[in-house]
Amino acid sequence: MRIAVILGSTRPGRRSEGVAQWVVNVANARTDASFELIDLKEVNLPLLDEPVPAIFGEYAHAHTREWASLIAPYDGFVFVTPEYNHSFPAVLKNALDYLYAEWNDKAAGFVSLGGSGGLRAVEQLRLVLAELKVATVRTQVAFGRGDLQGEPQQHEELNAMLDELVAWASALRSVRAVAA
Repeated sequence: MRIAVILGSTRPGRRSEGVAQWVVNVANARTDASFELIDLKEVNLPLLDEPVPAIFGEYAHAHTREWASLIAPYDGFVFVTPEYNHSFPAVLKNALDYLYAEWNDKAAGFVSLGGSGGLRAVEQLRLVLAELKVATVRTQVAFGRGDLQGEPQQHEELNAMLDELVAWASALRSVRAVAA
Protein backbone atom coordinates (compact mmCIF):
# COMPACT_ATOMS: atom_id res chain seq x y z
CA MET A 1 0.00 0.00 0.00
CA ARG A 2 1.51 3.32 -1.10
CA ILE A 3 0.17 6.66 0.10
CA ALA A 4 1.43 10.03 -1.13
CA VAL A 5 1.44 12.98 1.24
CA ILE A 6 0.93 15.90 -1.14
CA LEU A 7 2.11 19.27 0.11
CA GLY A 8 -0.31 21.66 -1.60
CA SER A 9 1.42 25.01 -1.15
CA THR A 10 4.42 26.64 -2.80
CA ARG A 11 4.25 29.96 -0.95
CA PRO A 12 7.58 31.24 0.42
CA GLY A 13 7.73 30.79 4.19
CA ARG A 14 4.86 28.28 4.09
CA ARG A 15 3.92 26.78 7.44
CA SER A 16 2.46 23.72 5.75
CA GLU A 17 5.92 22.32 5.02
CA GLY A 18 6.51 21.53 8.70
CA VAL A 19 3.01 20.09 8.99
CA ALA A 20 3.59 17.82 5.98
CA GLN A 21 6.85 16.57 7.47
CA TRP A 22 5.06 15.87 10.77
CA VAL A 23 2.45 13.84 8.84
CA VAL A 24 5.14 11.81 7.09
CA ASN A 25 7.03 11.18 10.35
CA VAL A 26 3.92 9.97 12.19
CA ALA A 27 2.70 7.96 9.21
CA ASN A 28 6.01 6.20 8.68
CA ALA A 29 5.81 4.78 12.20
CA ARG A 30 2.93 2.67 10.89
CA THR A 31 3.33 -0.73 9.26
CA ASP A 32 0.16 -0.87 7.12
CA ALA A 33 1.41 1.35 4.28
CA SER A 34 4.38 3.32 3.04
CA PHE A 35 4.07 7.10 2.99
CA GLU A 36 6.05 9.40 0.71
CA LEU A 37 6.09 13.19 0.48
CA ILE A 38 5.32 14.92 -2.82
CA ASP A 39 6.04 18.64 -2.62
CA LEU A 40 4.31 20.59 -5.40
CA LYS A 41 7.08 23.17 -5.13
CA GLU A 42 9.53 20.53 -6.34
CA VAL A 43 7.14 19.16 -8.98
CA ASN A 44 6.93 22.70 -10.41
CA LEU A 45 4.12 22.22 -12.94
CA PRO A 46 3.35 25.21 -15.17
CA LEU A 47 -0.21 26.49 -15.31
CA LEU A 48 -2.31 23.87 -17.07
CA ASP A 49 -1.15 23.83 -20.67
CA GLU A 50 -2.61 20.61 -22.04
CA PRO A 51 -4.73 21.13 -25.18
CA VAL A 52 -7.01 18.15 -24.48
CA PRO A 53 -9.02 17.67 -21.25
CA ALA A 54 -7.35 15.22 -18.86
CA ILE A 55 -10.33 12.84 -18.92
CA PHE A 56 -9.13 11.67 -22.36
CA GLY A 57 -5.64 10.79 -21.11
CA GLU A 58 -3.91 12.30 -24.16
CA TYR A 59 -1.01 14.08 -22.52
CA ALA A 60 0.94 16.26 -24.98
CA HIS A 61 3.70 17.46 -22.66
CA ALA A 62 6.54 15.60 -20.95
CA HIS A 63 5.87 17.35 -17.62
CA THR A 64 2.30 16.00 -17.66
CA ARG A 65 3.42 12.47 -18.48
CA GLU A 66 6.01 12.68 -15.66
CA TRP A 67 3.34 13.92 -13.23
CA ALA A 68 1.01 11.11 -14.33
CA SER A 69 3.70 8.47 -13.82
CA LEU A 70 4.46 9.90 -10.36
CA ILE A 71 0.80 9.85 -9.20
CA ALA A 72 -0.46 6.65 -10.89
CA PRO A 73 1.21 4.05 -8.59
CA TYR A 74 -0.27 5.44 -5.37
CA ASP A 75 -3.26 3.84 -3.67
CA GLY A 76 -4.22 6.97 -1.75
CA PHE A 77 -3.29 10.48 -0.78
CA VAL A 78 -3.05 12.77 2.22
CA PHE A 79 -3.50 16.36 1.07
CA VAL A 80 -1.78 18.89 3.32
CA THR A 81 -3.37 22.20 2.45
CA PRO A 82 -3.51 25.68 3.87
CA GLU A 83 -6.62 27.79 3.41
CA TYR A 84 -6.29 30.83 1.17
CA ASN A 85 -9.38 33.04 0.85
CA HIS A 86 -11.82 30.28 1.92
CA SER A 87 -10.32 27.74 -0.50
CA PHE A 88 -7.25 25.65 -1.21
CA PRO A 89 -4.21 26.98 -3.11
CA ALA A 90 -4.29 27.40 -6.88
CA VAL A 91 -1.14 25.30 -7.23
CA LEU A 92 -3.01 22.30 -5.79
CA LYS A 93 -6.01 22.83 -8.07
CA ASN A 94 -3.64 23.10 -11.02
CA ALA A 95 -1.90 19.83 -10.08
CA LEU A 96 -5.25 18.05 -9.76
CA ASP A 97 -6.54 19.38 -13.08
CA TYR A 98 -3.59 17.99 -15.03
CA LEU A 99 -4.70 14.37 -14.53
CA TYR A 100 -7.86 12.29 -14.39
CA ALA A 101 -7.49 8.50 -14.53
CA GLU A 102 -4.45 8.59 -12.26
CA TRP A 103 -6.66 9.91 -9.42
CA ASN A 104 -9.66 7.62 -10.06
CA ASP A 105 -10.85 5.07 -7.51
CA LYS A 106 -8.33 6.01 -4.87
CA ALA A 107 -8.79 7.39 -1.37
CA ALA A 108 -7.81 10.69 0.22
CA GLY A 109 -7.52 12.23 3.65
CA PHE A 110 -6.78 15.79 4.71
CA VAL A 111 -4.57 17.79 7.01
CA SER A 112 -5.42 21.48 6.82
CA LEU A 113 -4.31 24.72 8.39
CA GLY A 114 -5.51 28.27 8.54
CA GLY A 115 -7.66 30.73 10.44
CA SER A 116 -10.57 28.31 10.56
CA GLY A 117 -8.30 25.30 10.70
CA GLY A 118 -8.43 25.12 6.91
CA LEU A 119 -11.87 23.52 7.07
CA ARG A 120 -13.29 25.62 4.23
CA ALA A 121 -10.36 24.69 1.99
CA VAL A 122 -11.06 21.02 2.59
CA GLU A 123 -14.79 21.46 1.89
CA GLN A 124 -13.94 22.76 -1.56
CA LEU A 125 -11.19 20.22 -2.13
CA ARG A 126 -13.66 17.41 -1.42
CA LEU A 127 -15.90 18.66 -4.26
CA VAL A 128 -13.04 18.66 -6.75
CA LEU A 129 -11.86 15.21 -5.67
CA ALA A 130 -15.39 13.81 -6.03
CA GLU A 131 -15.31 14.80 -9.70
CA LEU A 132 -11.97 12.98 -10.02
CA LYS A 133 -13.55 9.83 -8.51
CA VAL A 134 -11.51 10.03 -5.31
CA ALA A 135 -13.17 8.72 -2.15
CA THR A 136 -12.48 11.02 0.78
CA VAL A 137 -12.48 9.92 4.40
CA ARG A 138 -14.45 11.79 7.05
CA THR A 139 -11.80 12.29 9.72
CA GLN A 140 -9.39 15.14 9.11
CA VAL A 141 -6.74 17.02 11.04
CA ALA A 142 -7.08 20.79 11.33
CA PHE A 143 -4.50 23.26 12.61
CA GLY A 144 -5.46 26.81 13.53
CA ARG A 145 -3.12 29.76 13.69
CA GLY A 146 -1.32 28.45 16.76
CA ASP A 147 1.13 25.64 17.33
CA LEU A 148 1.78 23.36 14.36
CA GLN A 149 3.79 20.76 16.21
CA GLY A 150 1.02 18.19 16.50
CA GLU A 151 -0.67 18.20 19.88
CA PRO A 152 -1.80 14.82 21.33
CA GLN A 153 -5.34 15.33 20.00
CA GLN A 154 -4.05 16.02 16.50
CA HIS A 155 -1.77 13.00 16.70
CA GLU A 156 -4.81 10.85 17.56
CA GLU A 157 -6.86 12.45 14.77
CA LEU A 158 -4.05 11.84 12.28
CA ASN A 159 -3.85 8.15 13.15
CA ALA A 160 -7.65 7.82 13.00
CA MET A 161 -7.66 9.49 9.57
CA LEU A 162 -4.82 7.24 8.39
CA ASP A 163 -6.71 4.16 9.64
CA GLU A 164 -9.71 5.20 7.52
CA LEU A 165 -7.53 6.11 4.55
CA VAL A 166 -5.66 2.81 4.49
CA ALA A 167 -8.93 0.86 4.82
CA TRP A 168 -10.57 2.76 1.95
CA ALA A 169 -7.45 2.62 -0.23
CA SER A 170 -7.28 -1.13 0.30
CA ALA A 171 -10.95 -1.60 -0.56
CA LEU A 172 -10.65 0.52 -3.70
CA ARG A 173 -7.88 -1.69 -5.10
CA SER A 174 -10.57 -4.15 -6.19
CA VAL A 175 -12.52 -1.33 -7.87
CA ARG A 176 -9.41 -0.31 -9.80
CA ALA A 177 -8.80 -3.94 -10.80
CA VAL A 178 -12.30 -4.20 -12.28
CA ALA A 179 -11.91 -0.86 -14.07
CA ALA A 180 -8.61 -1.97 -15.60
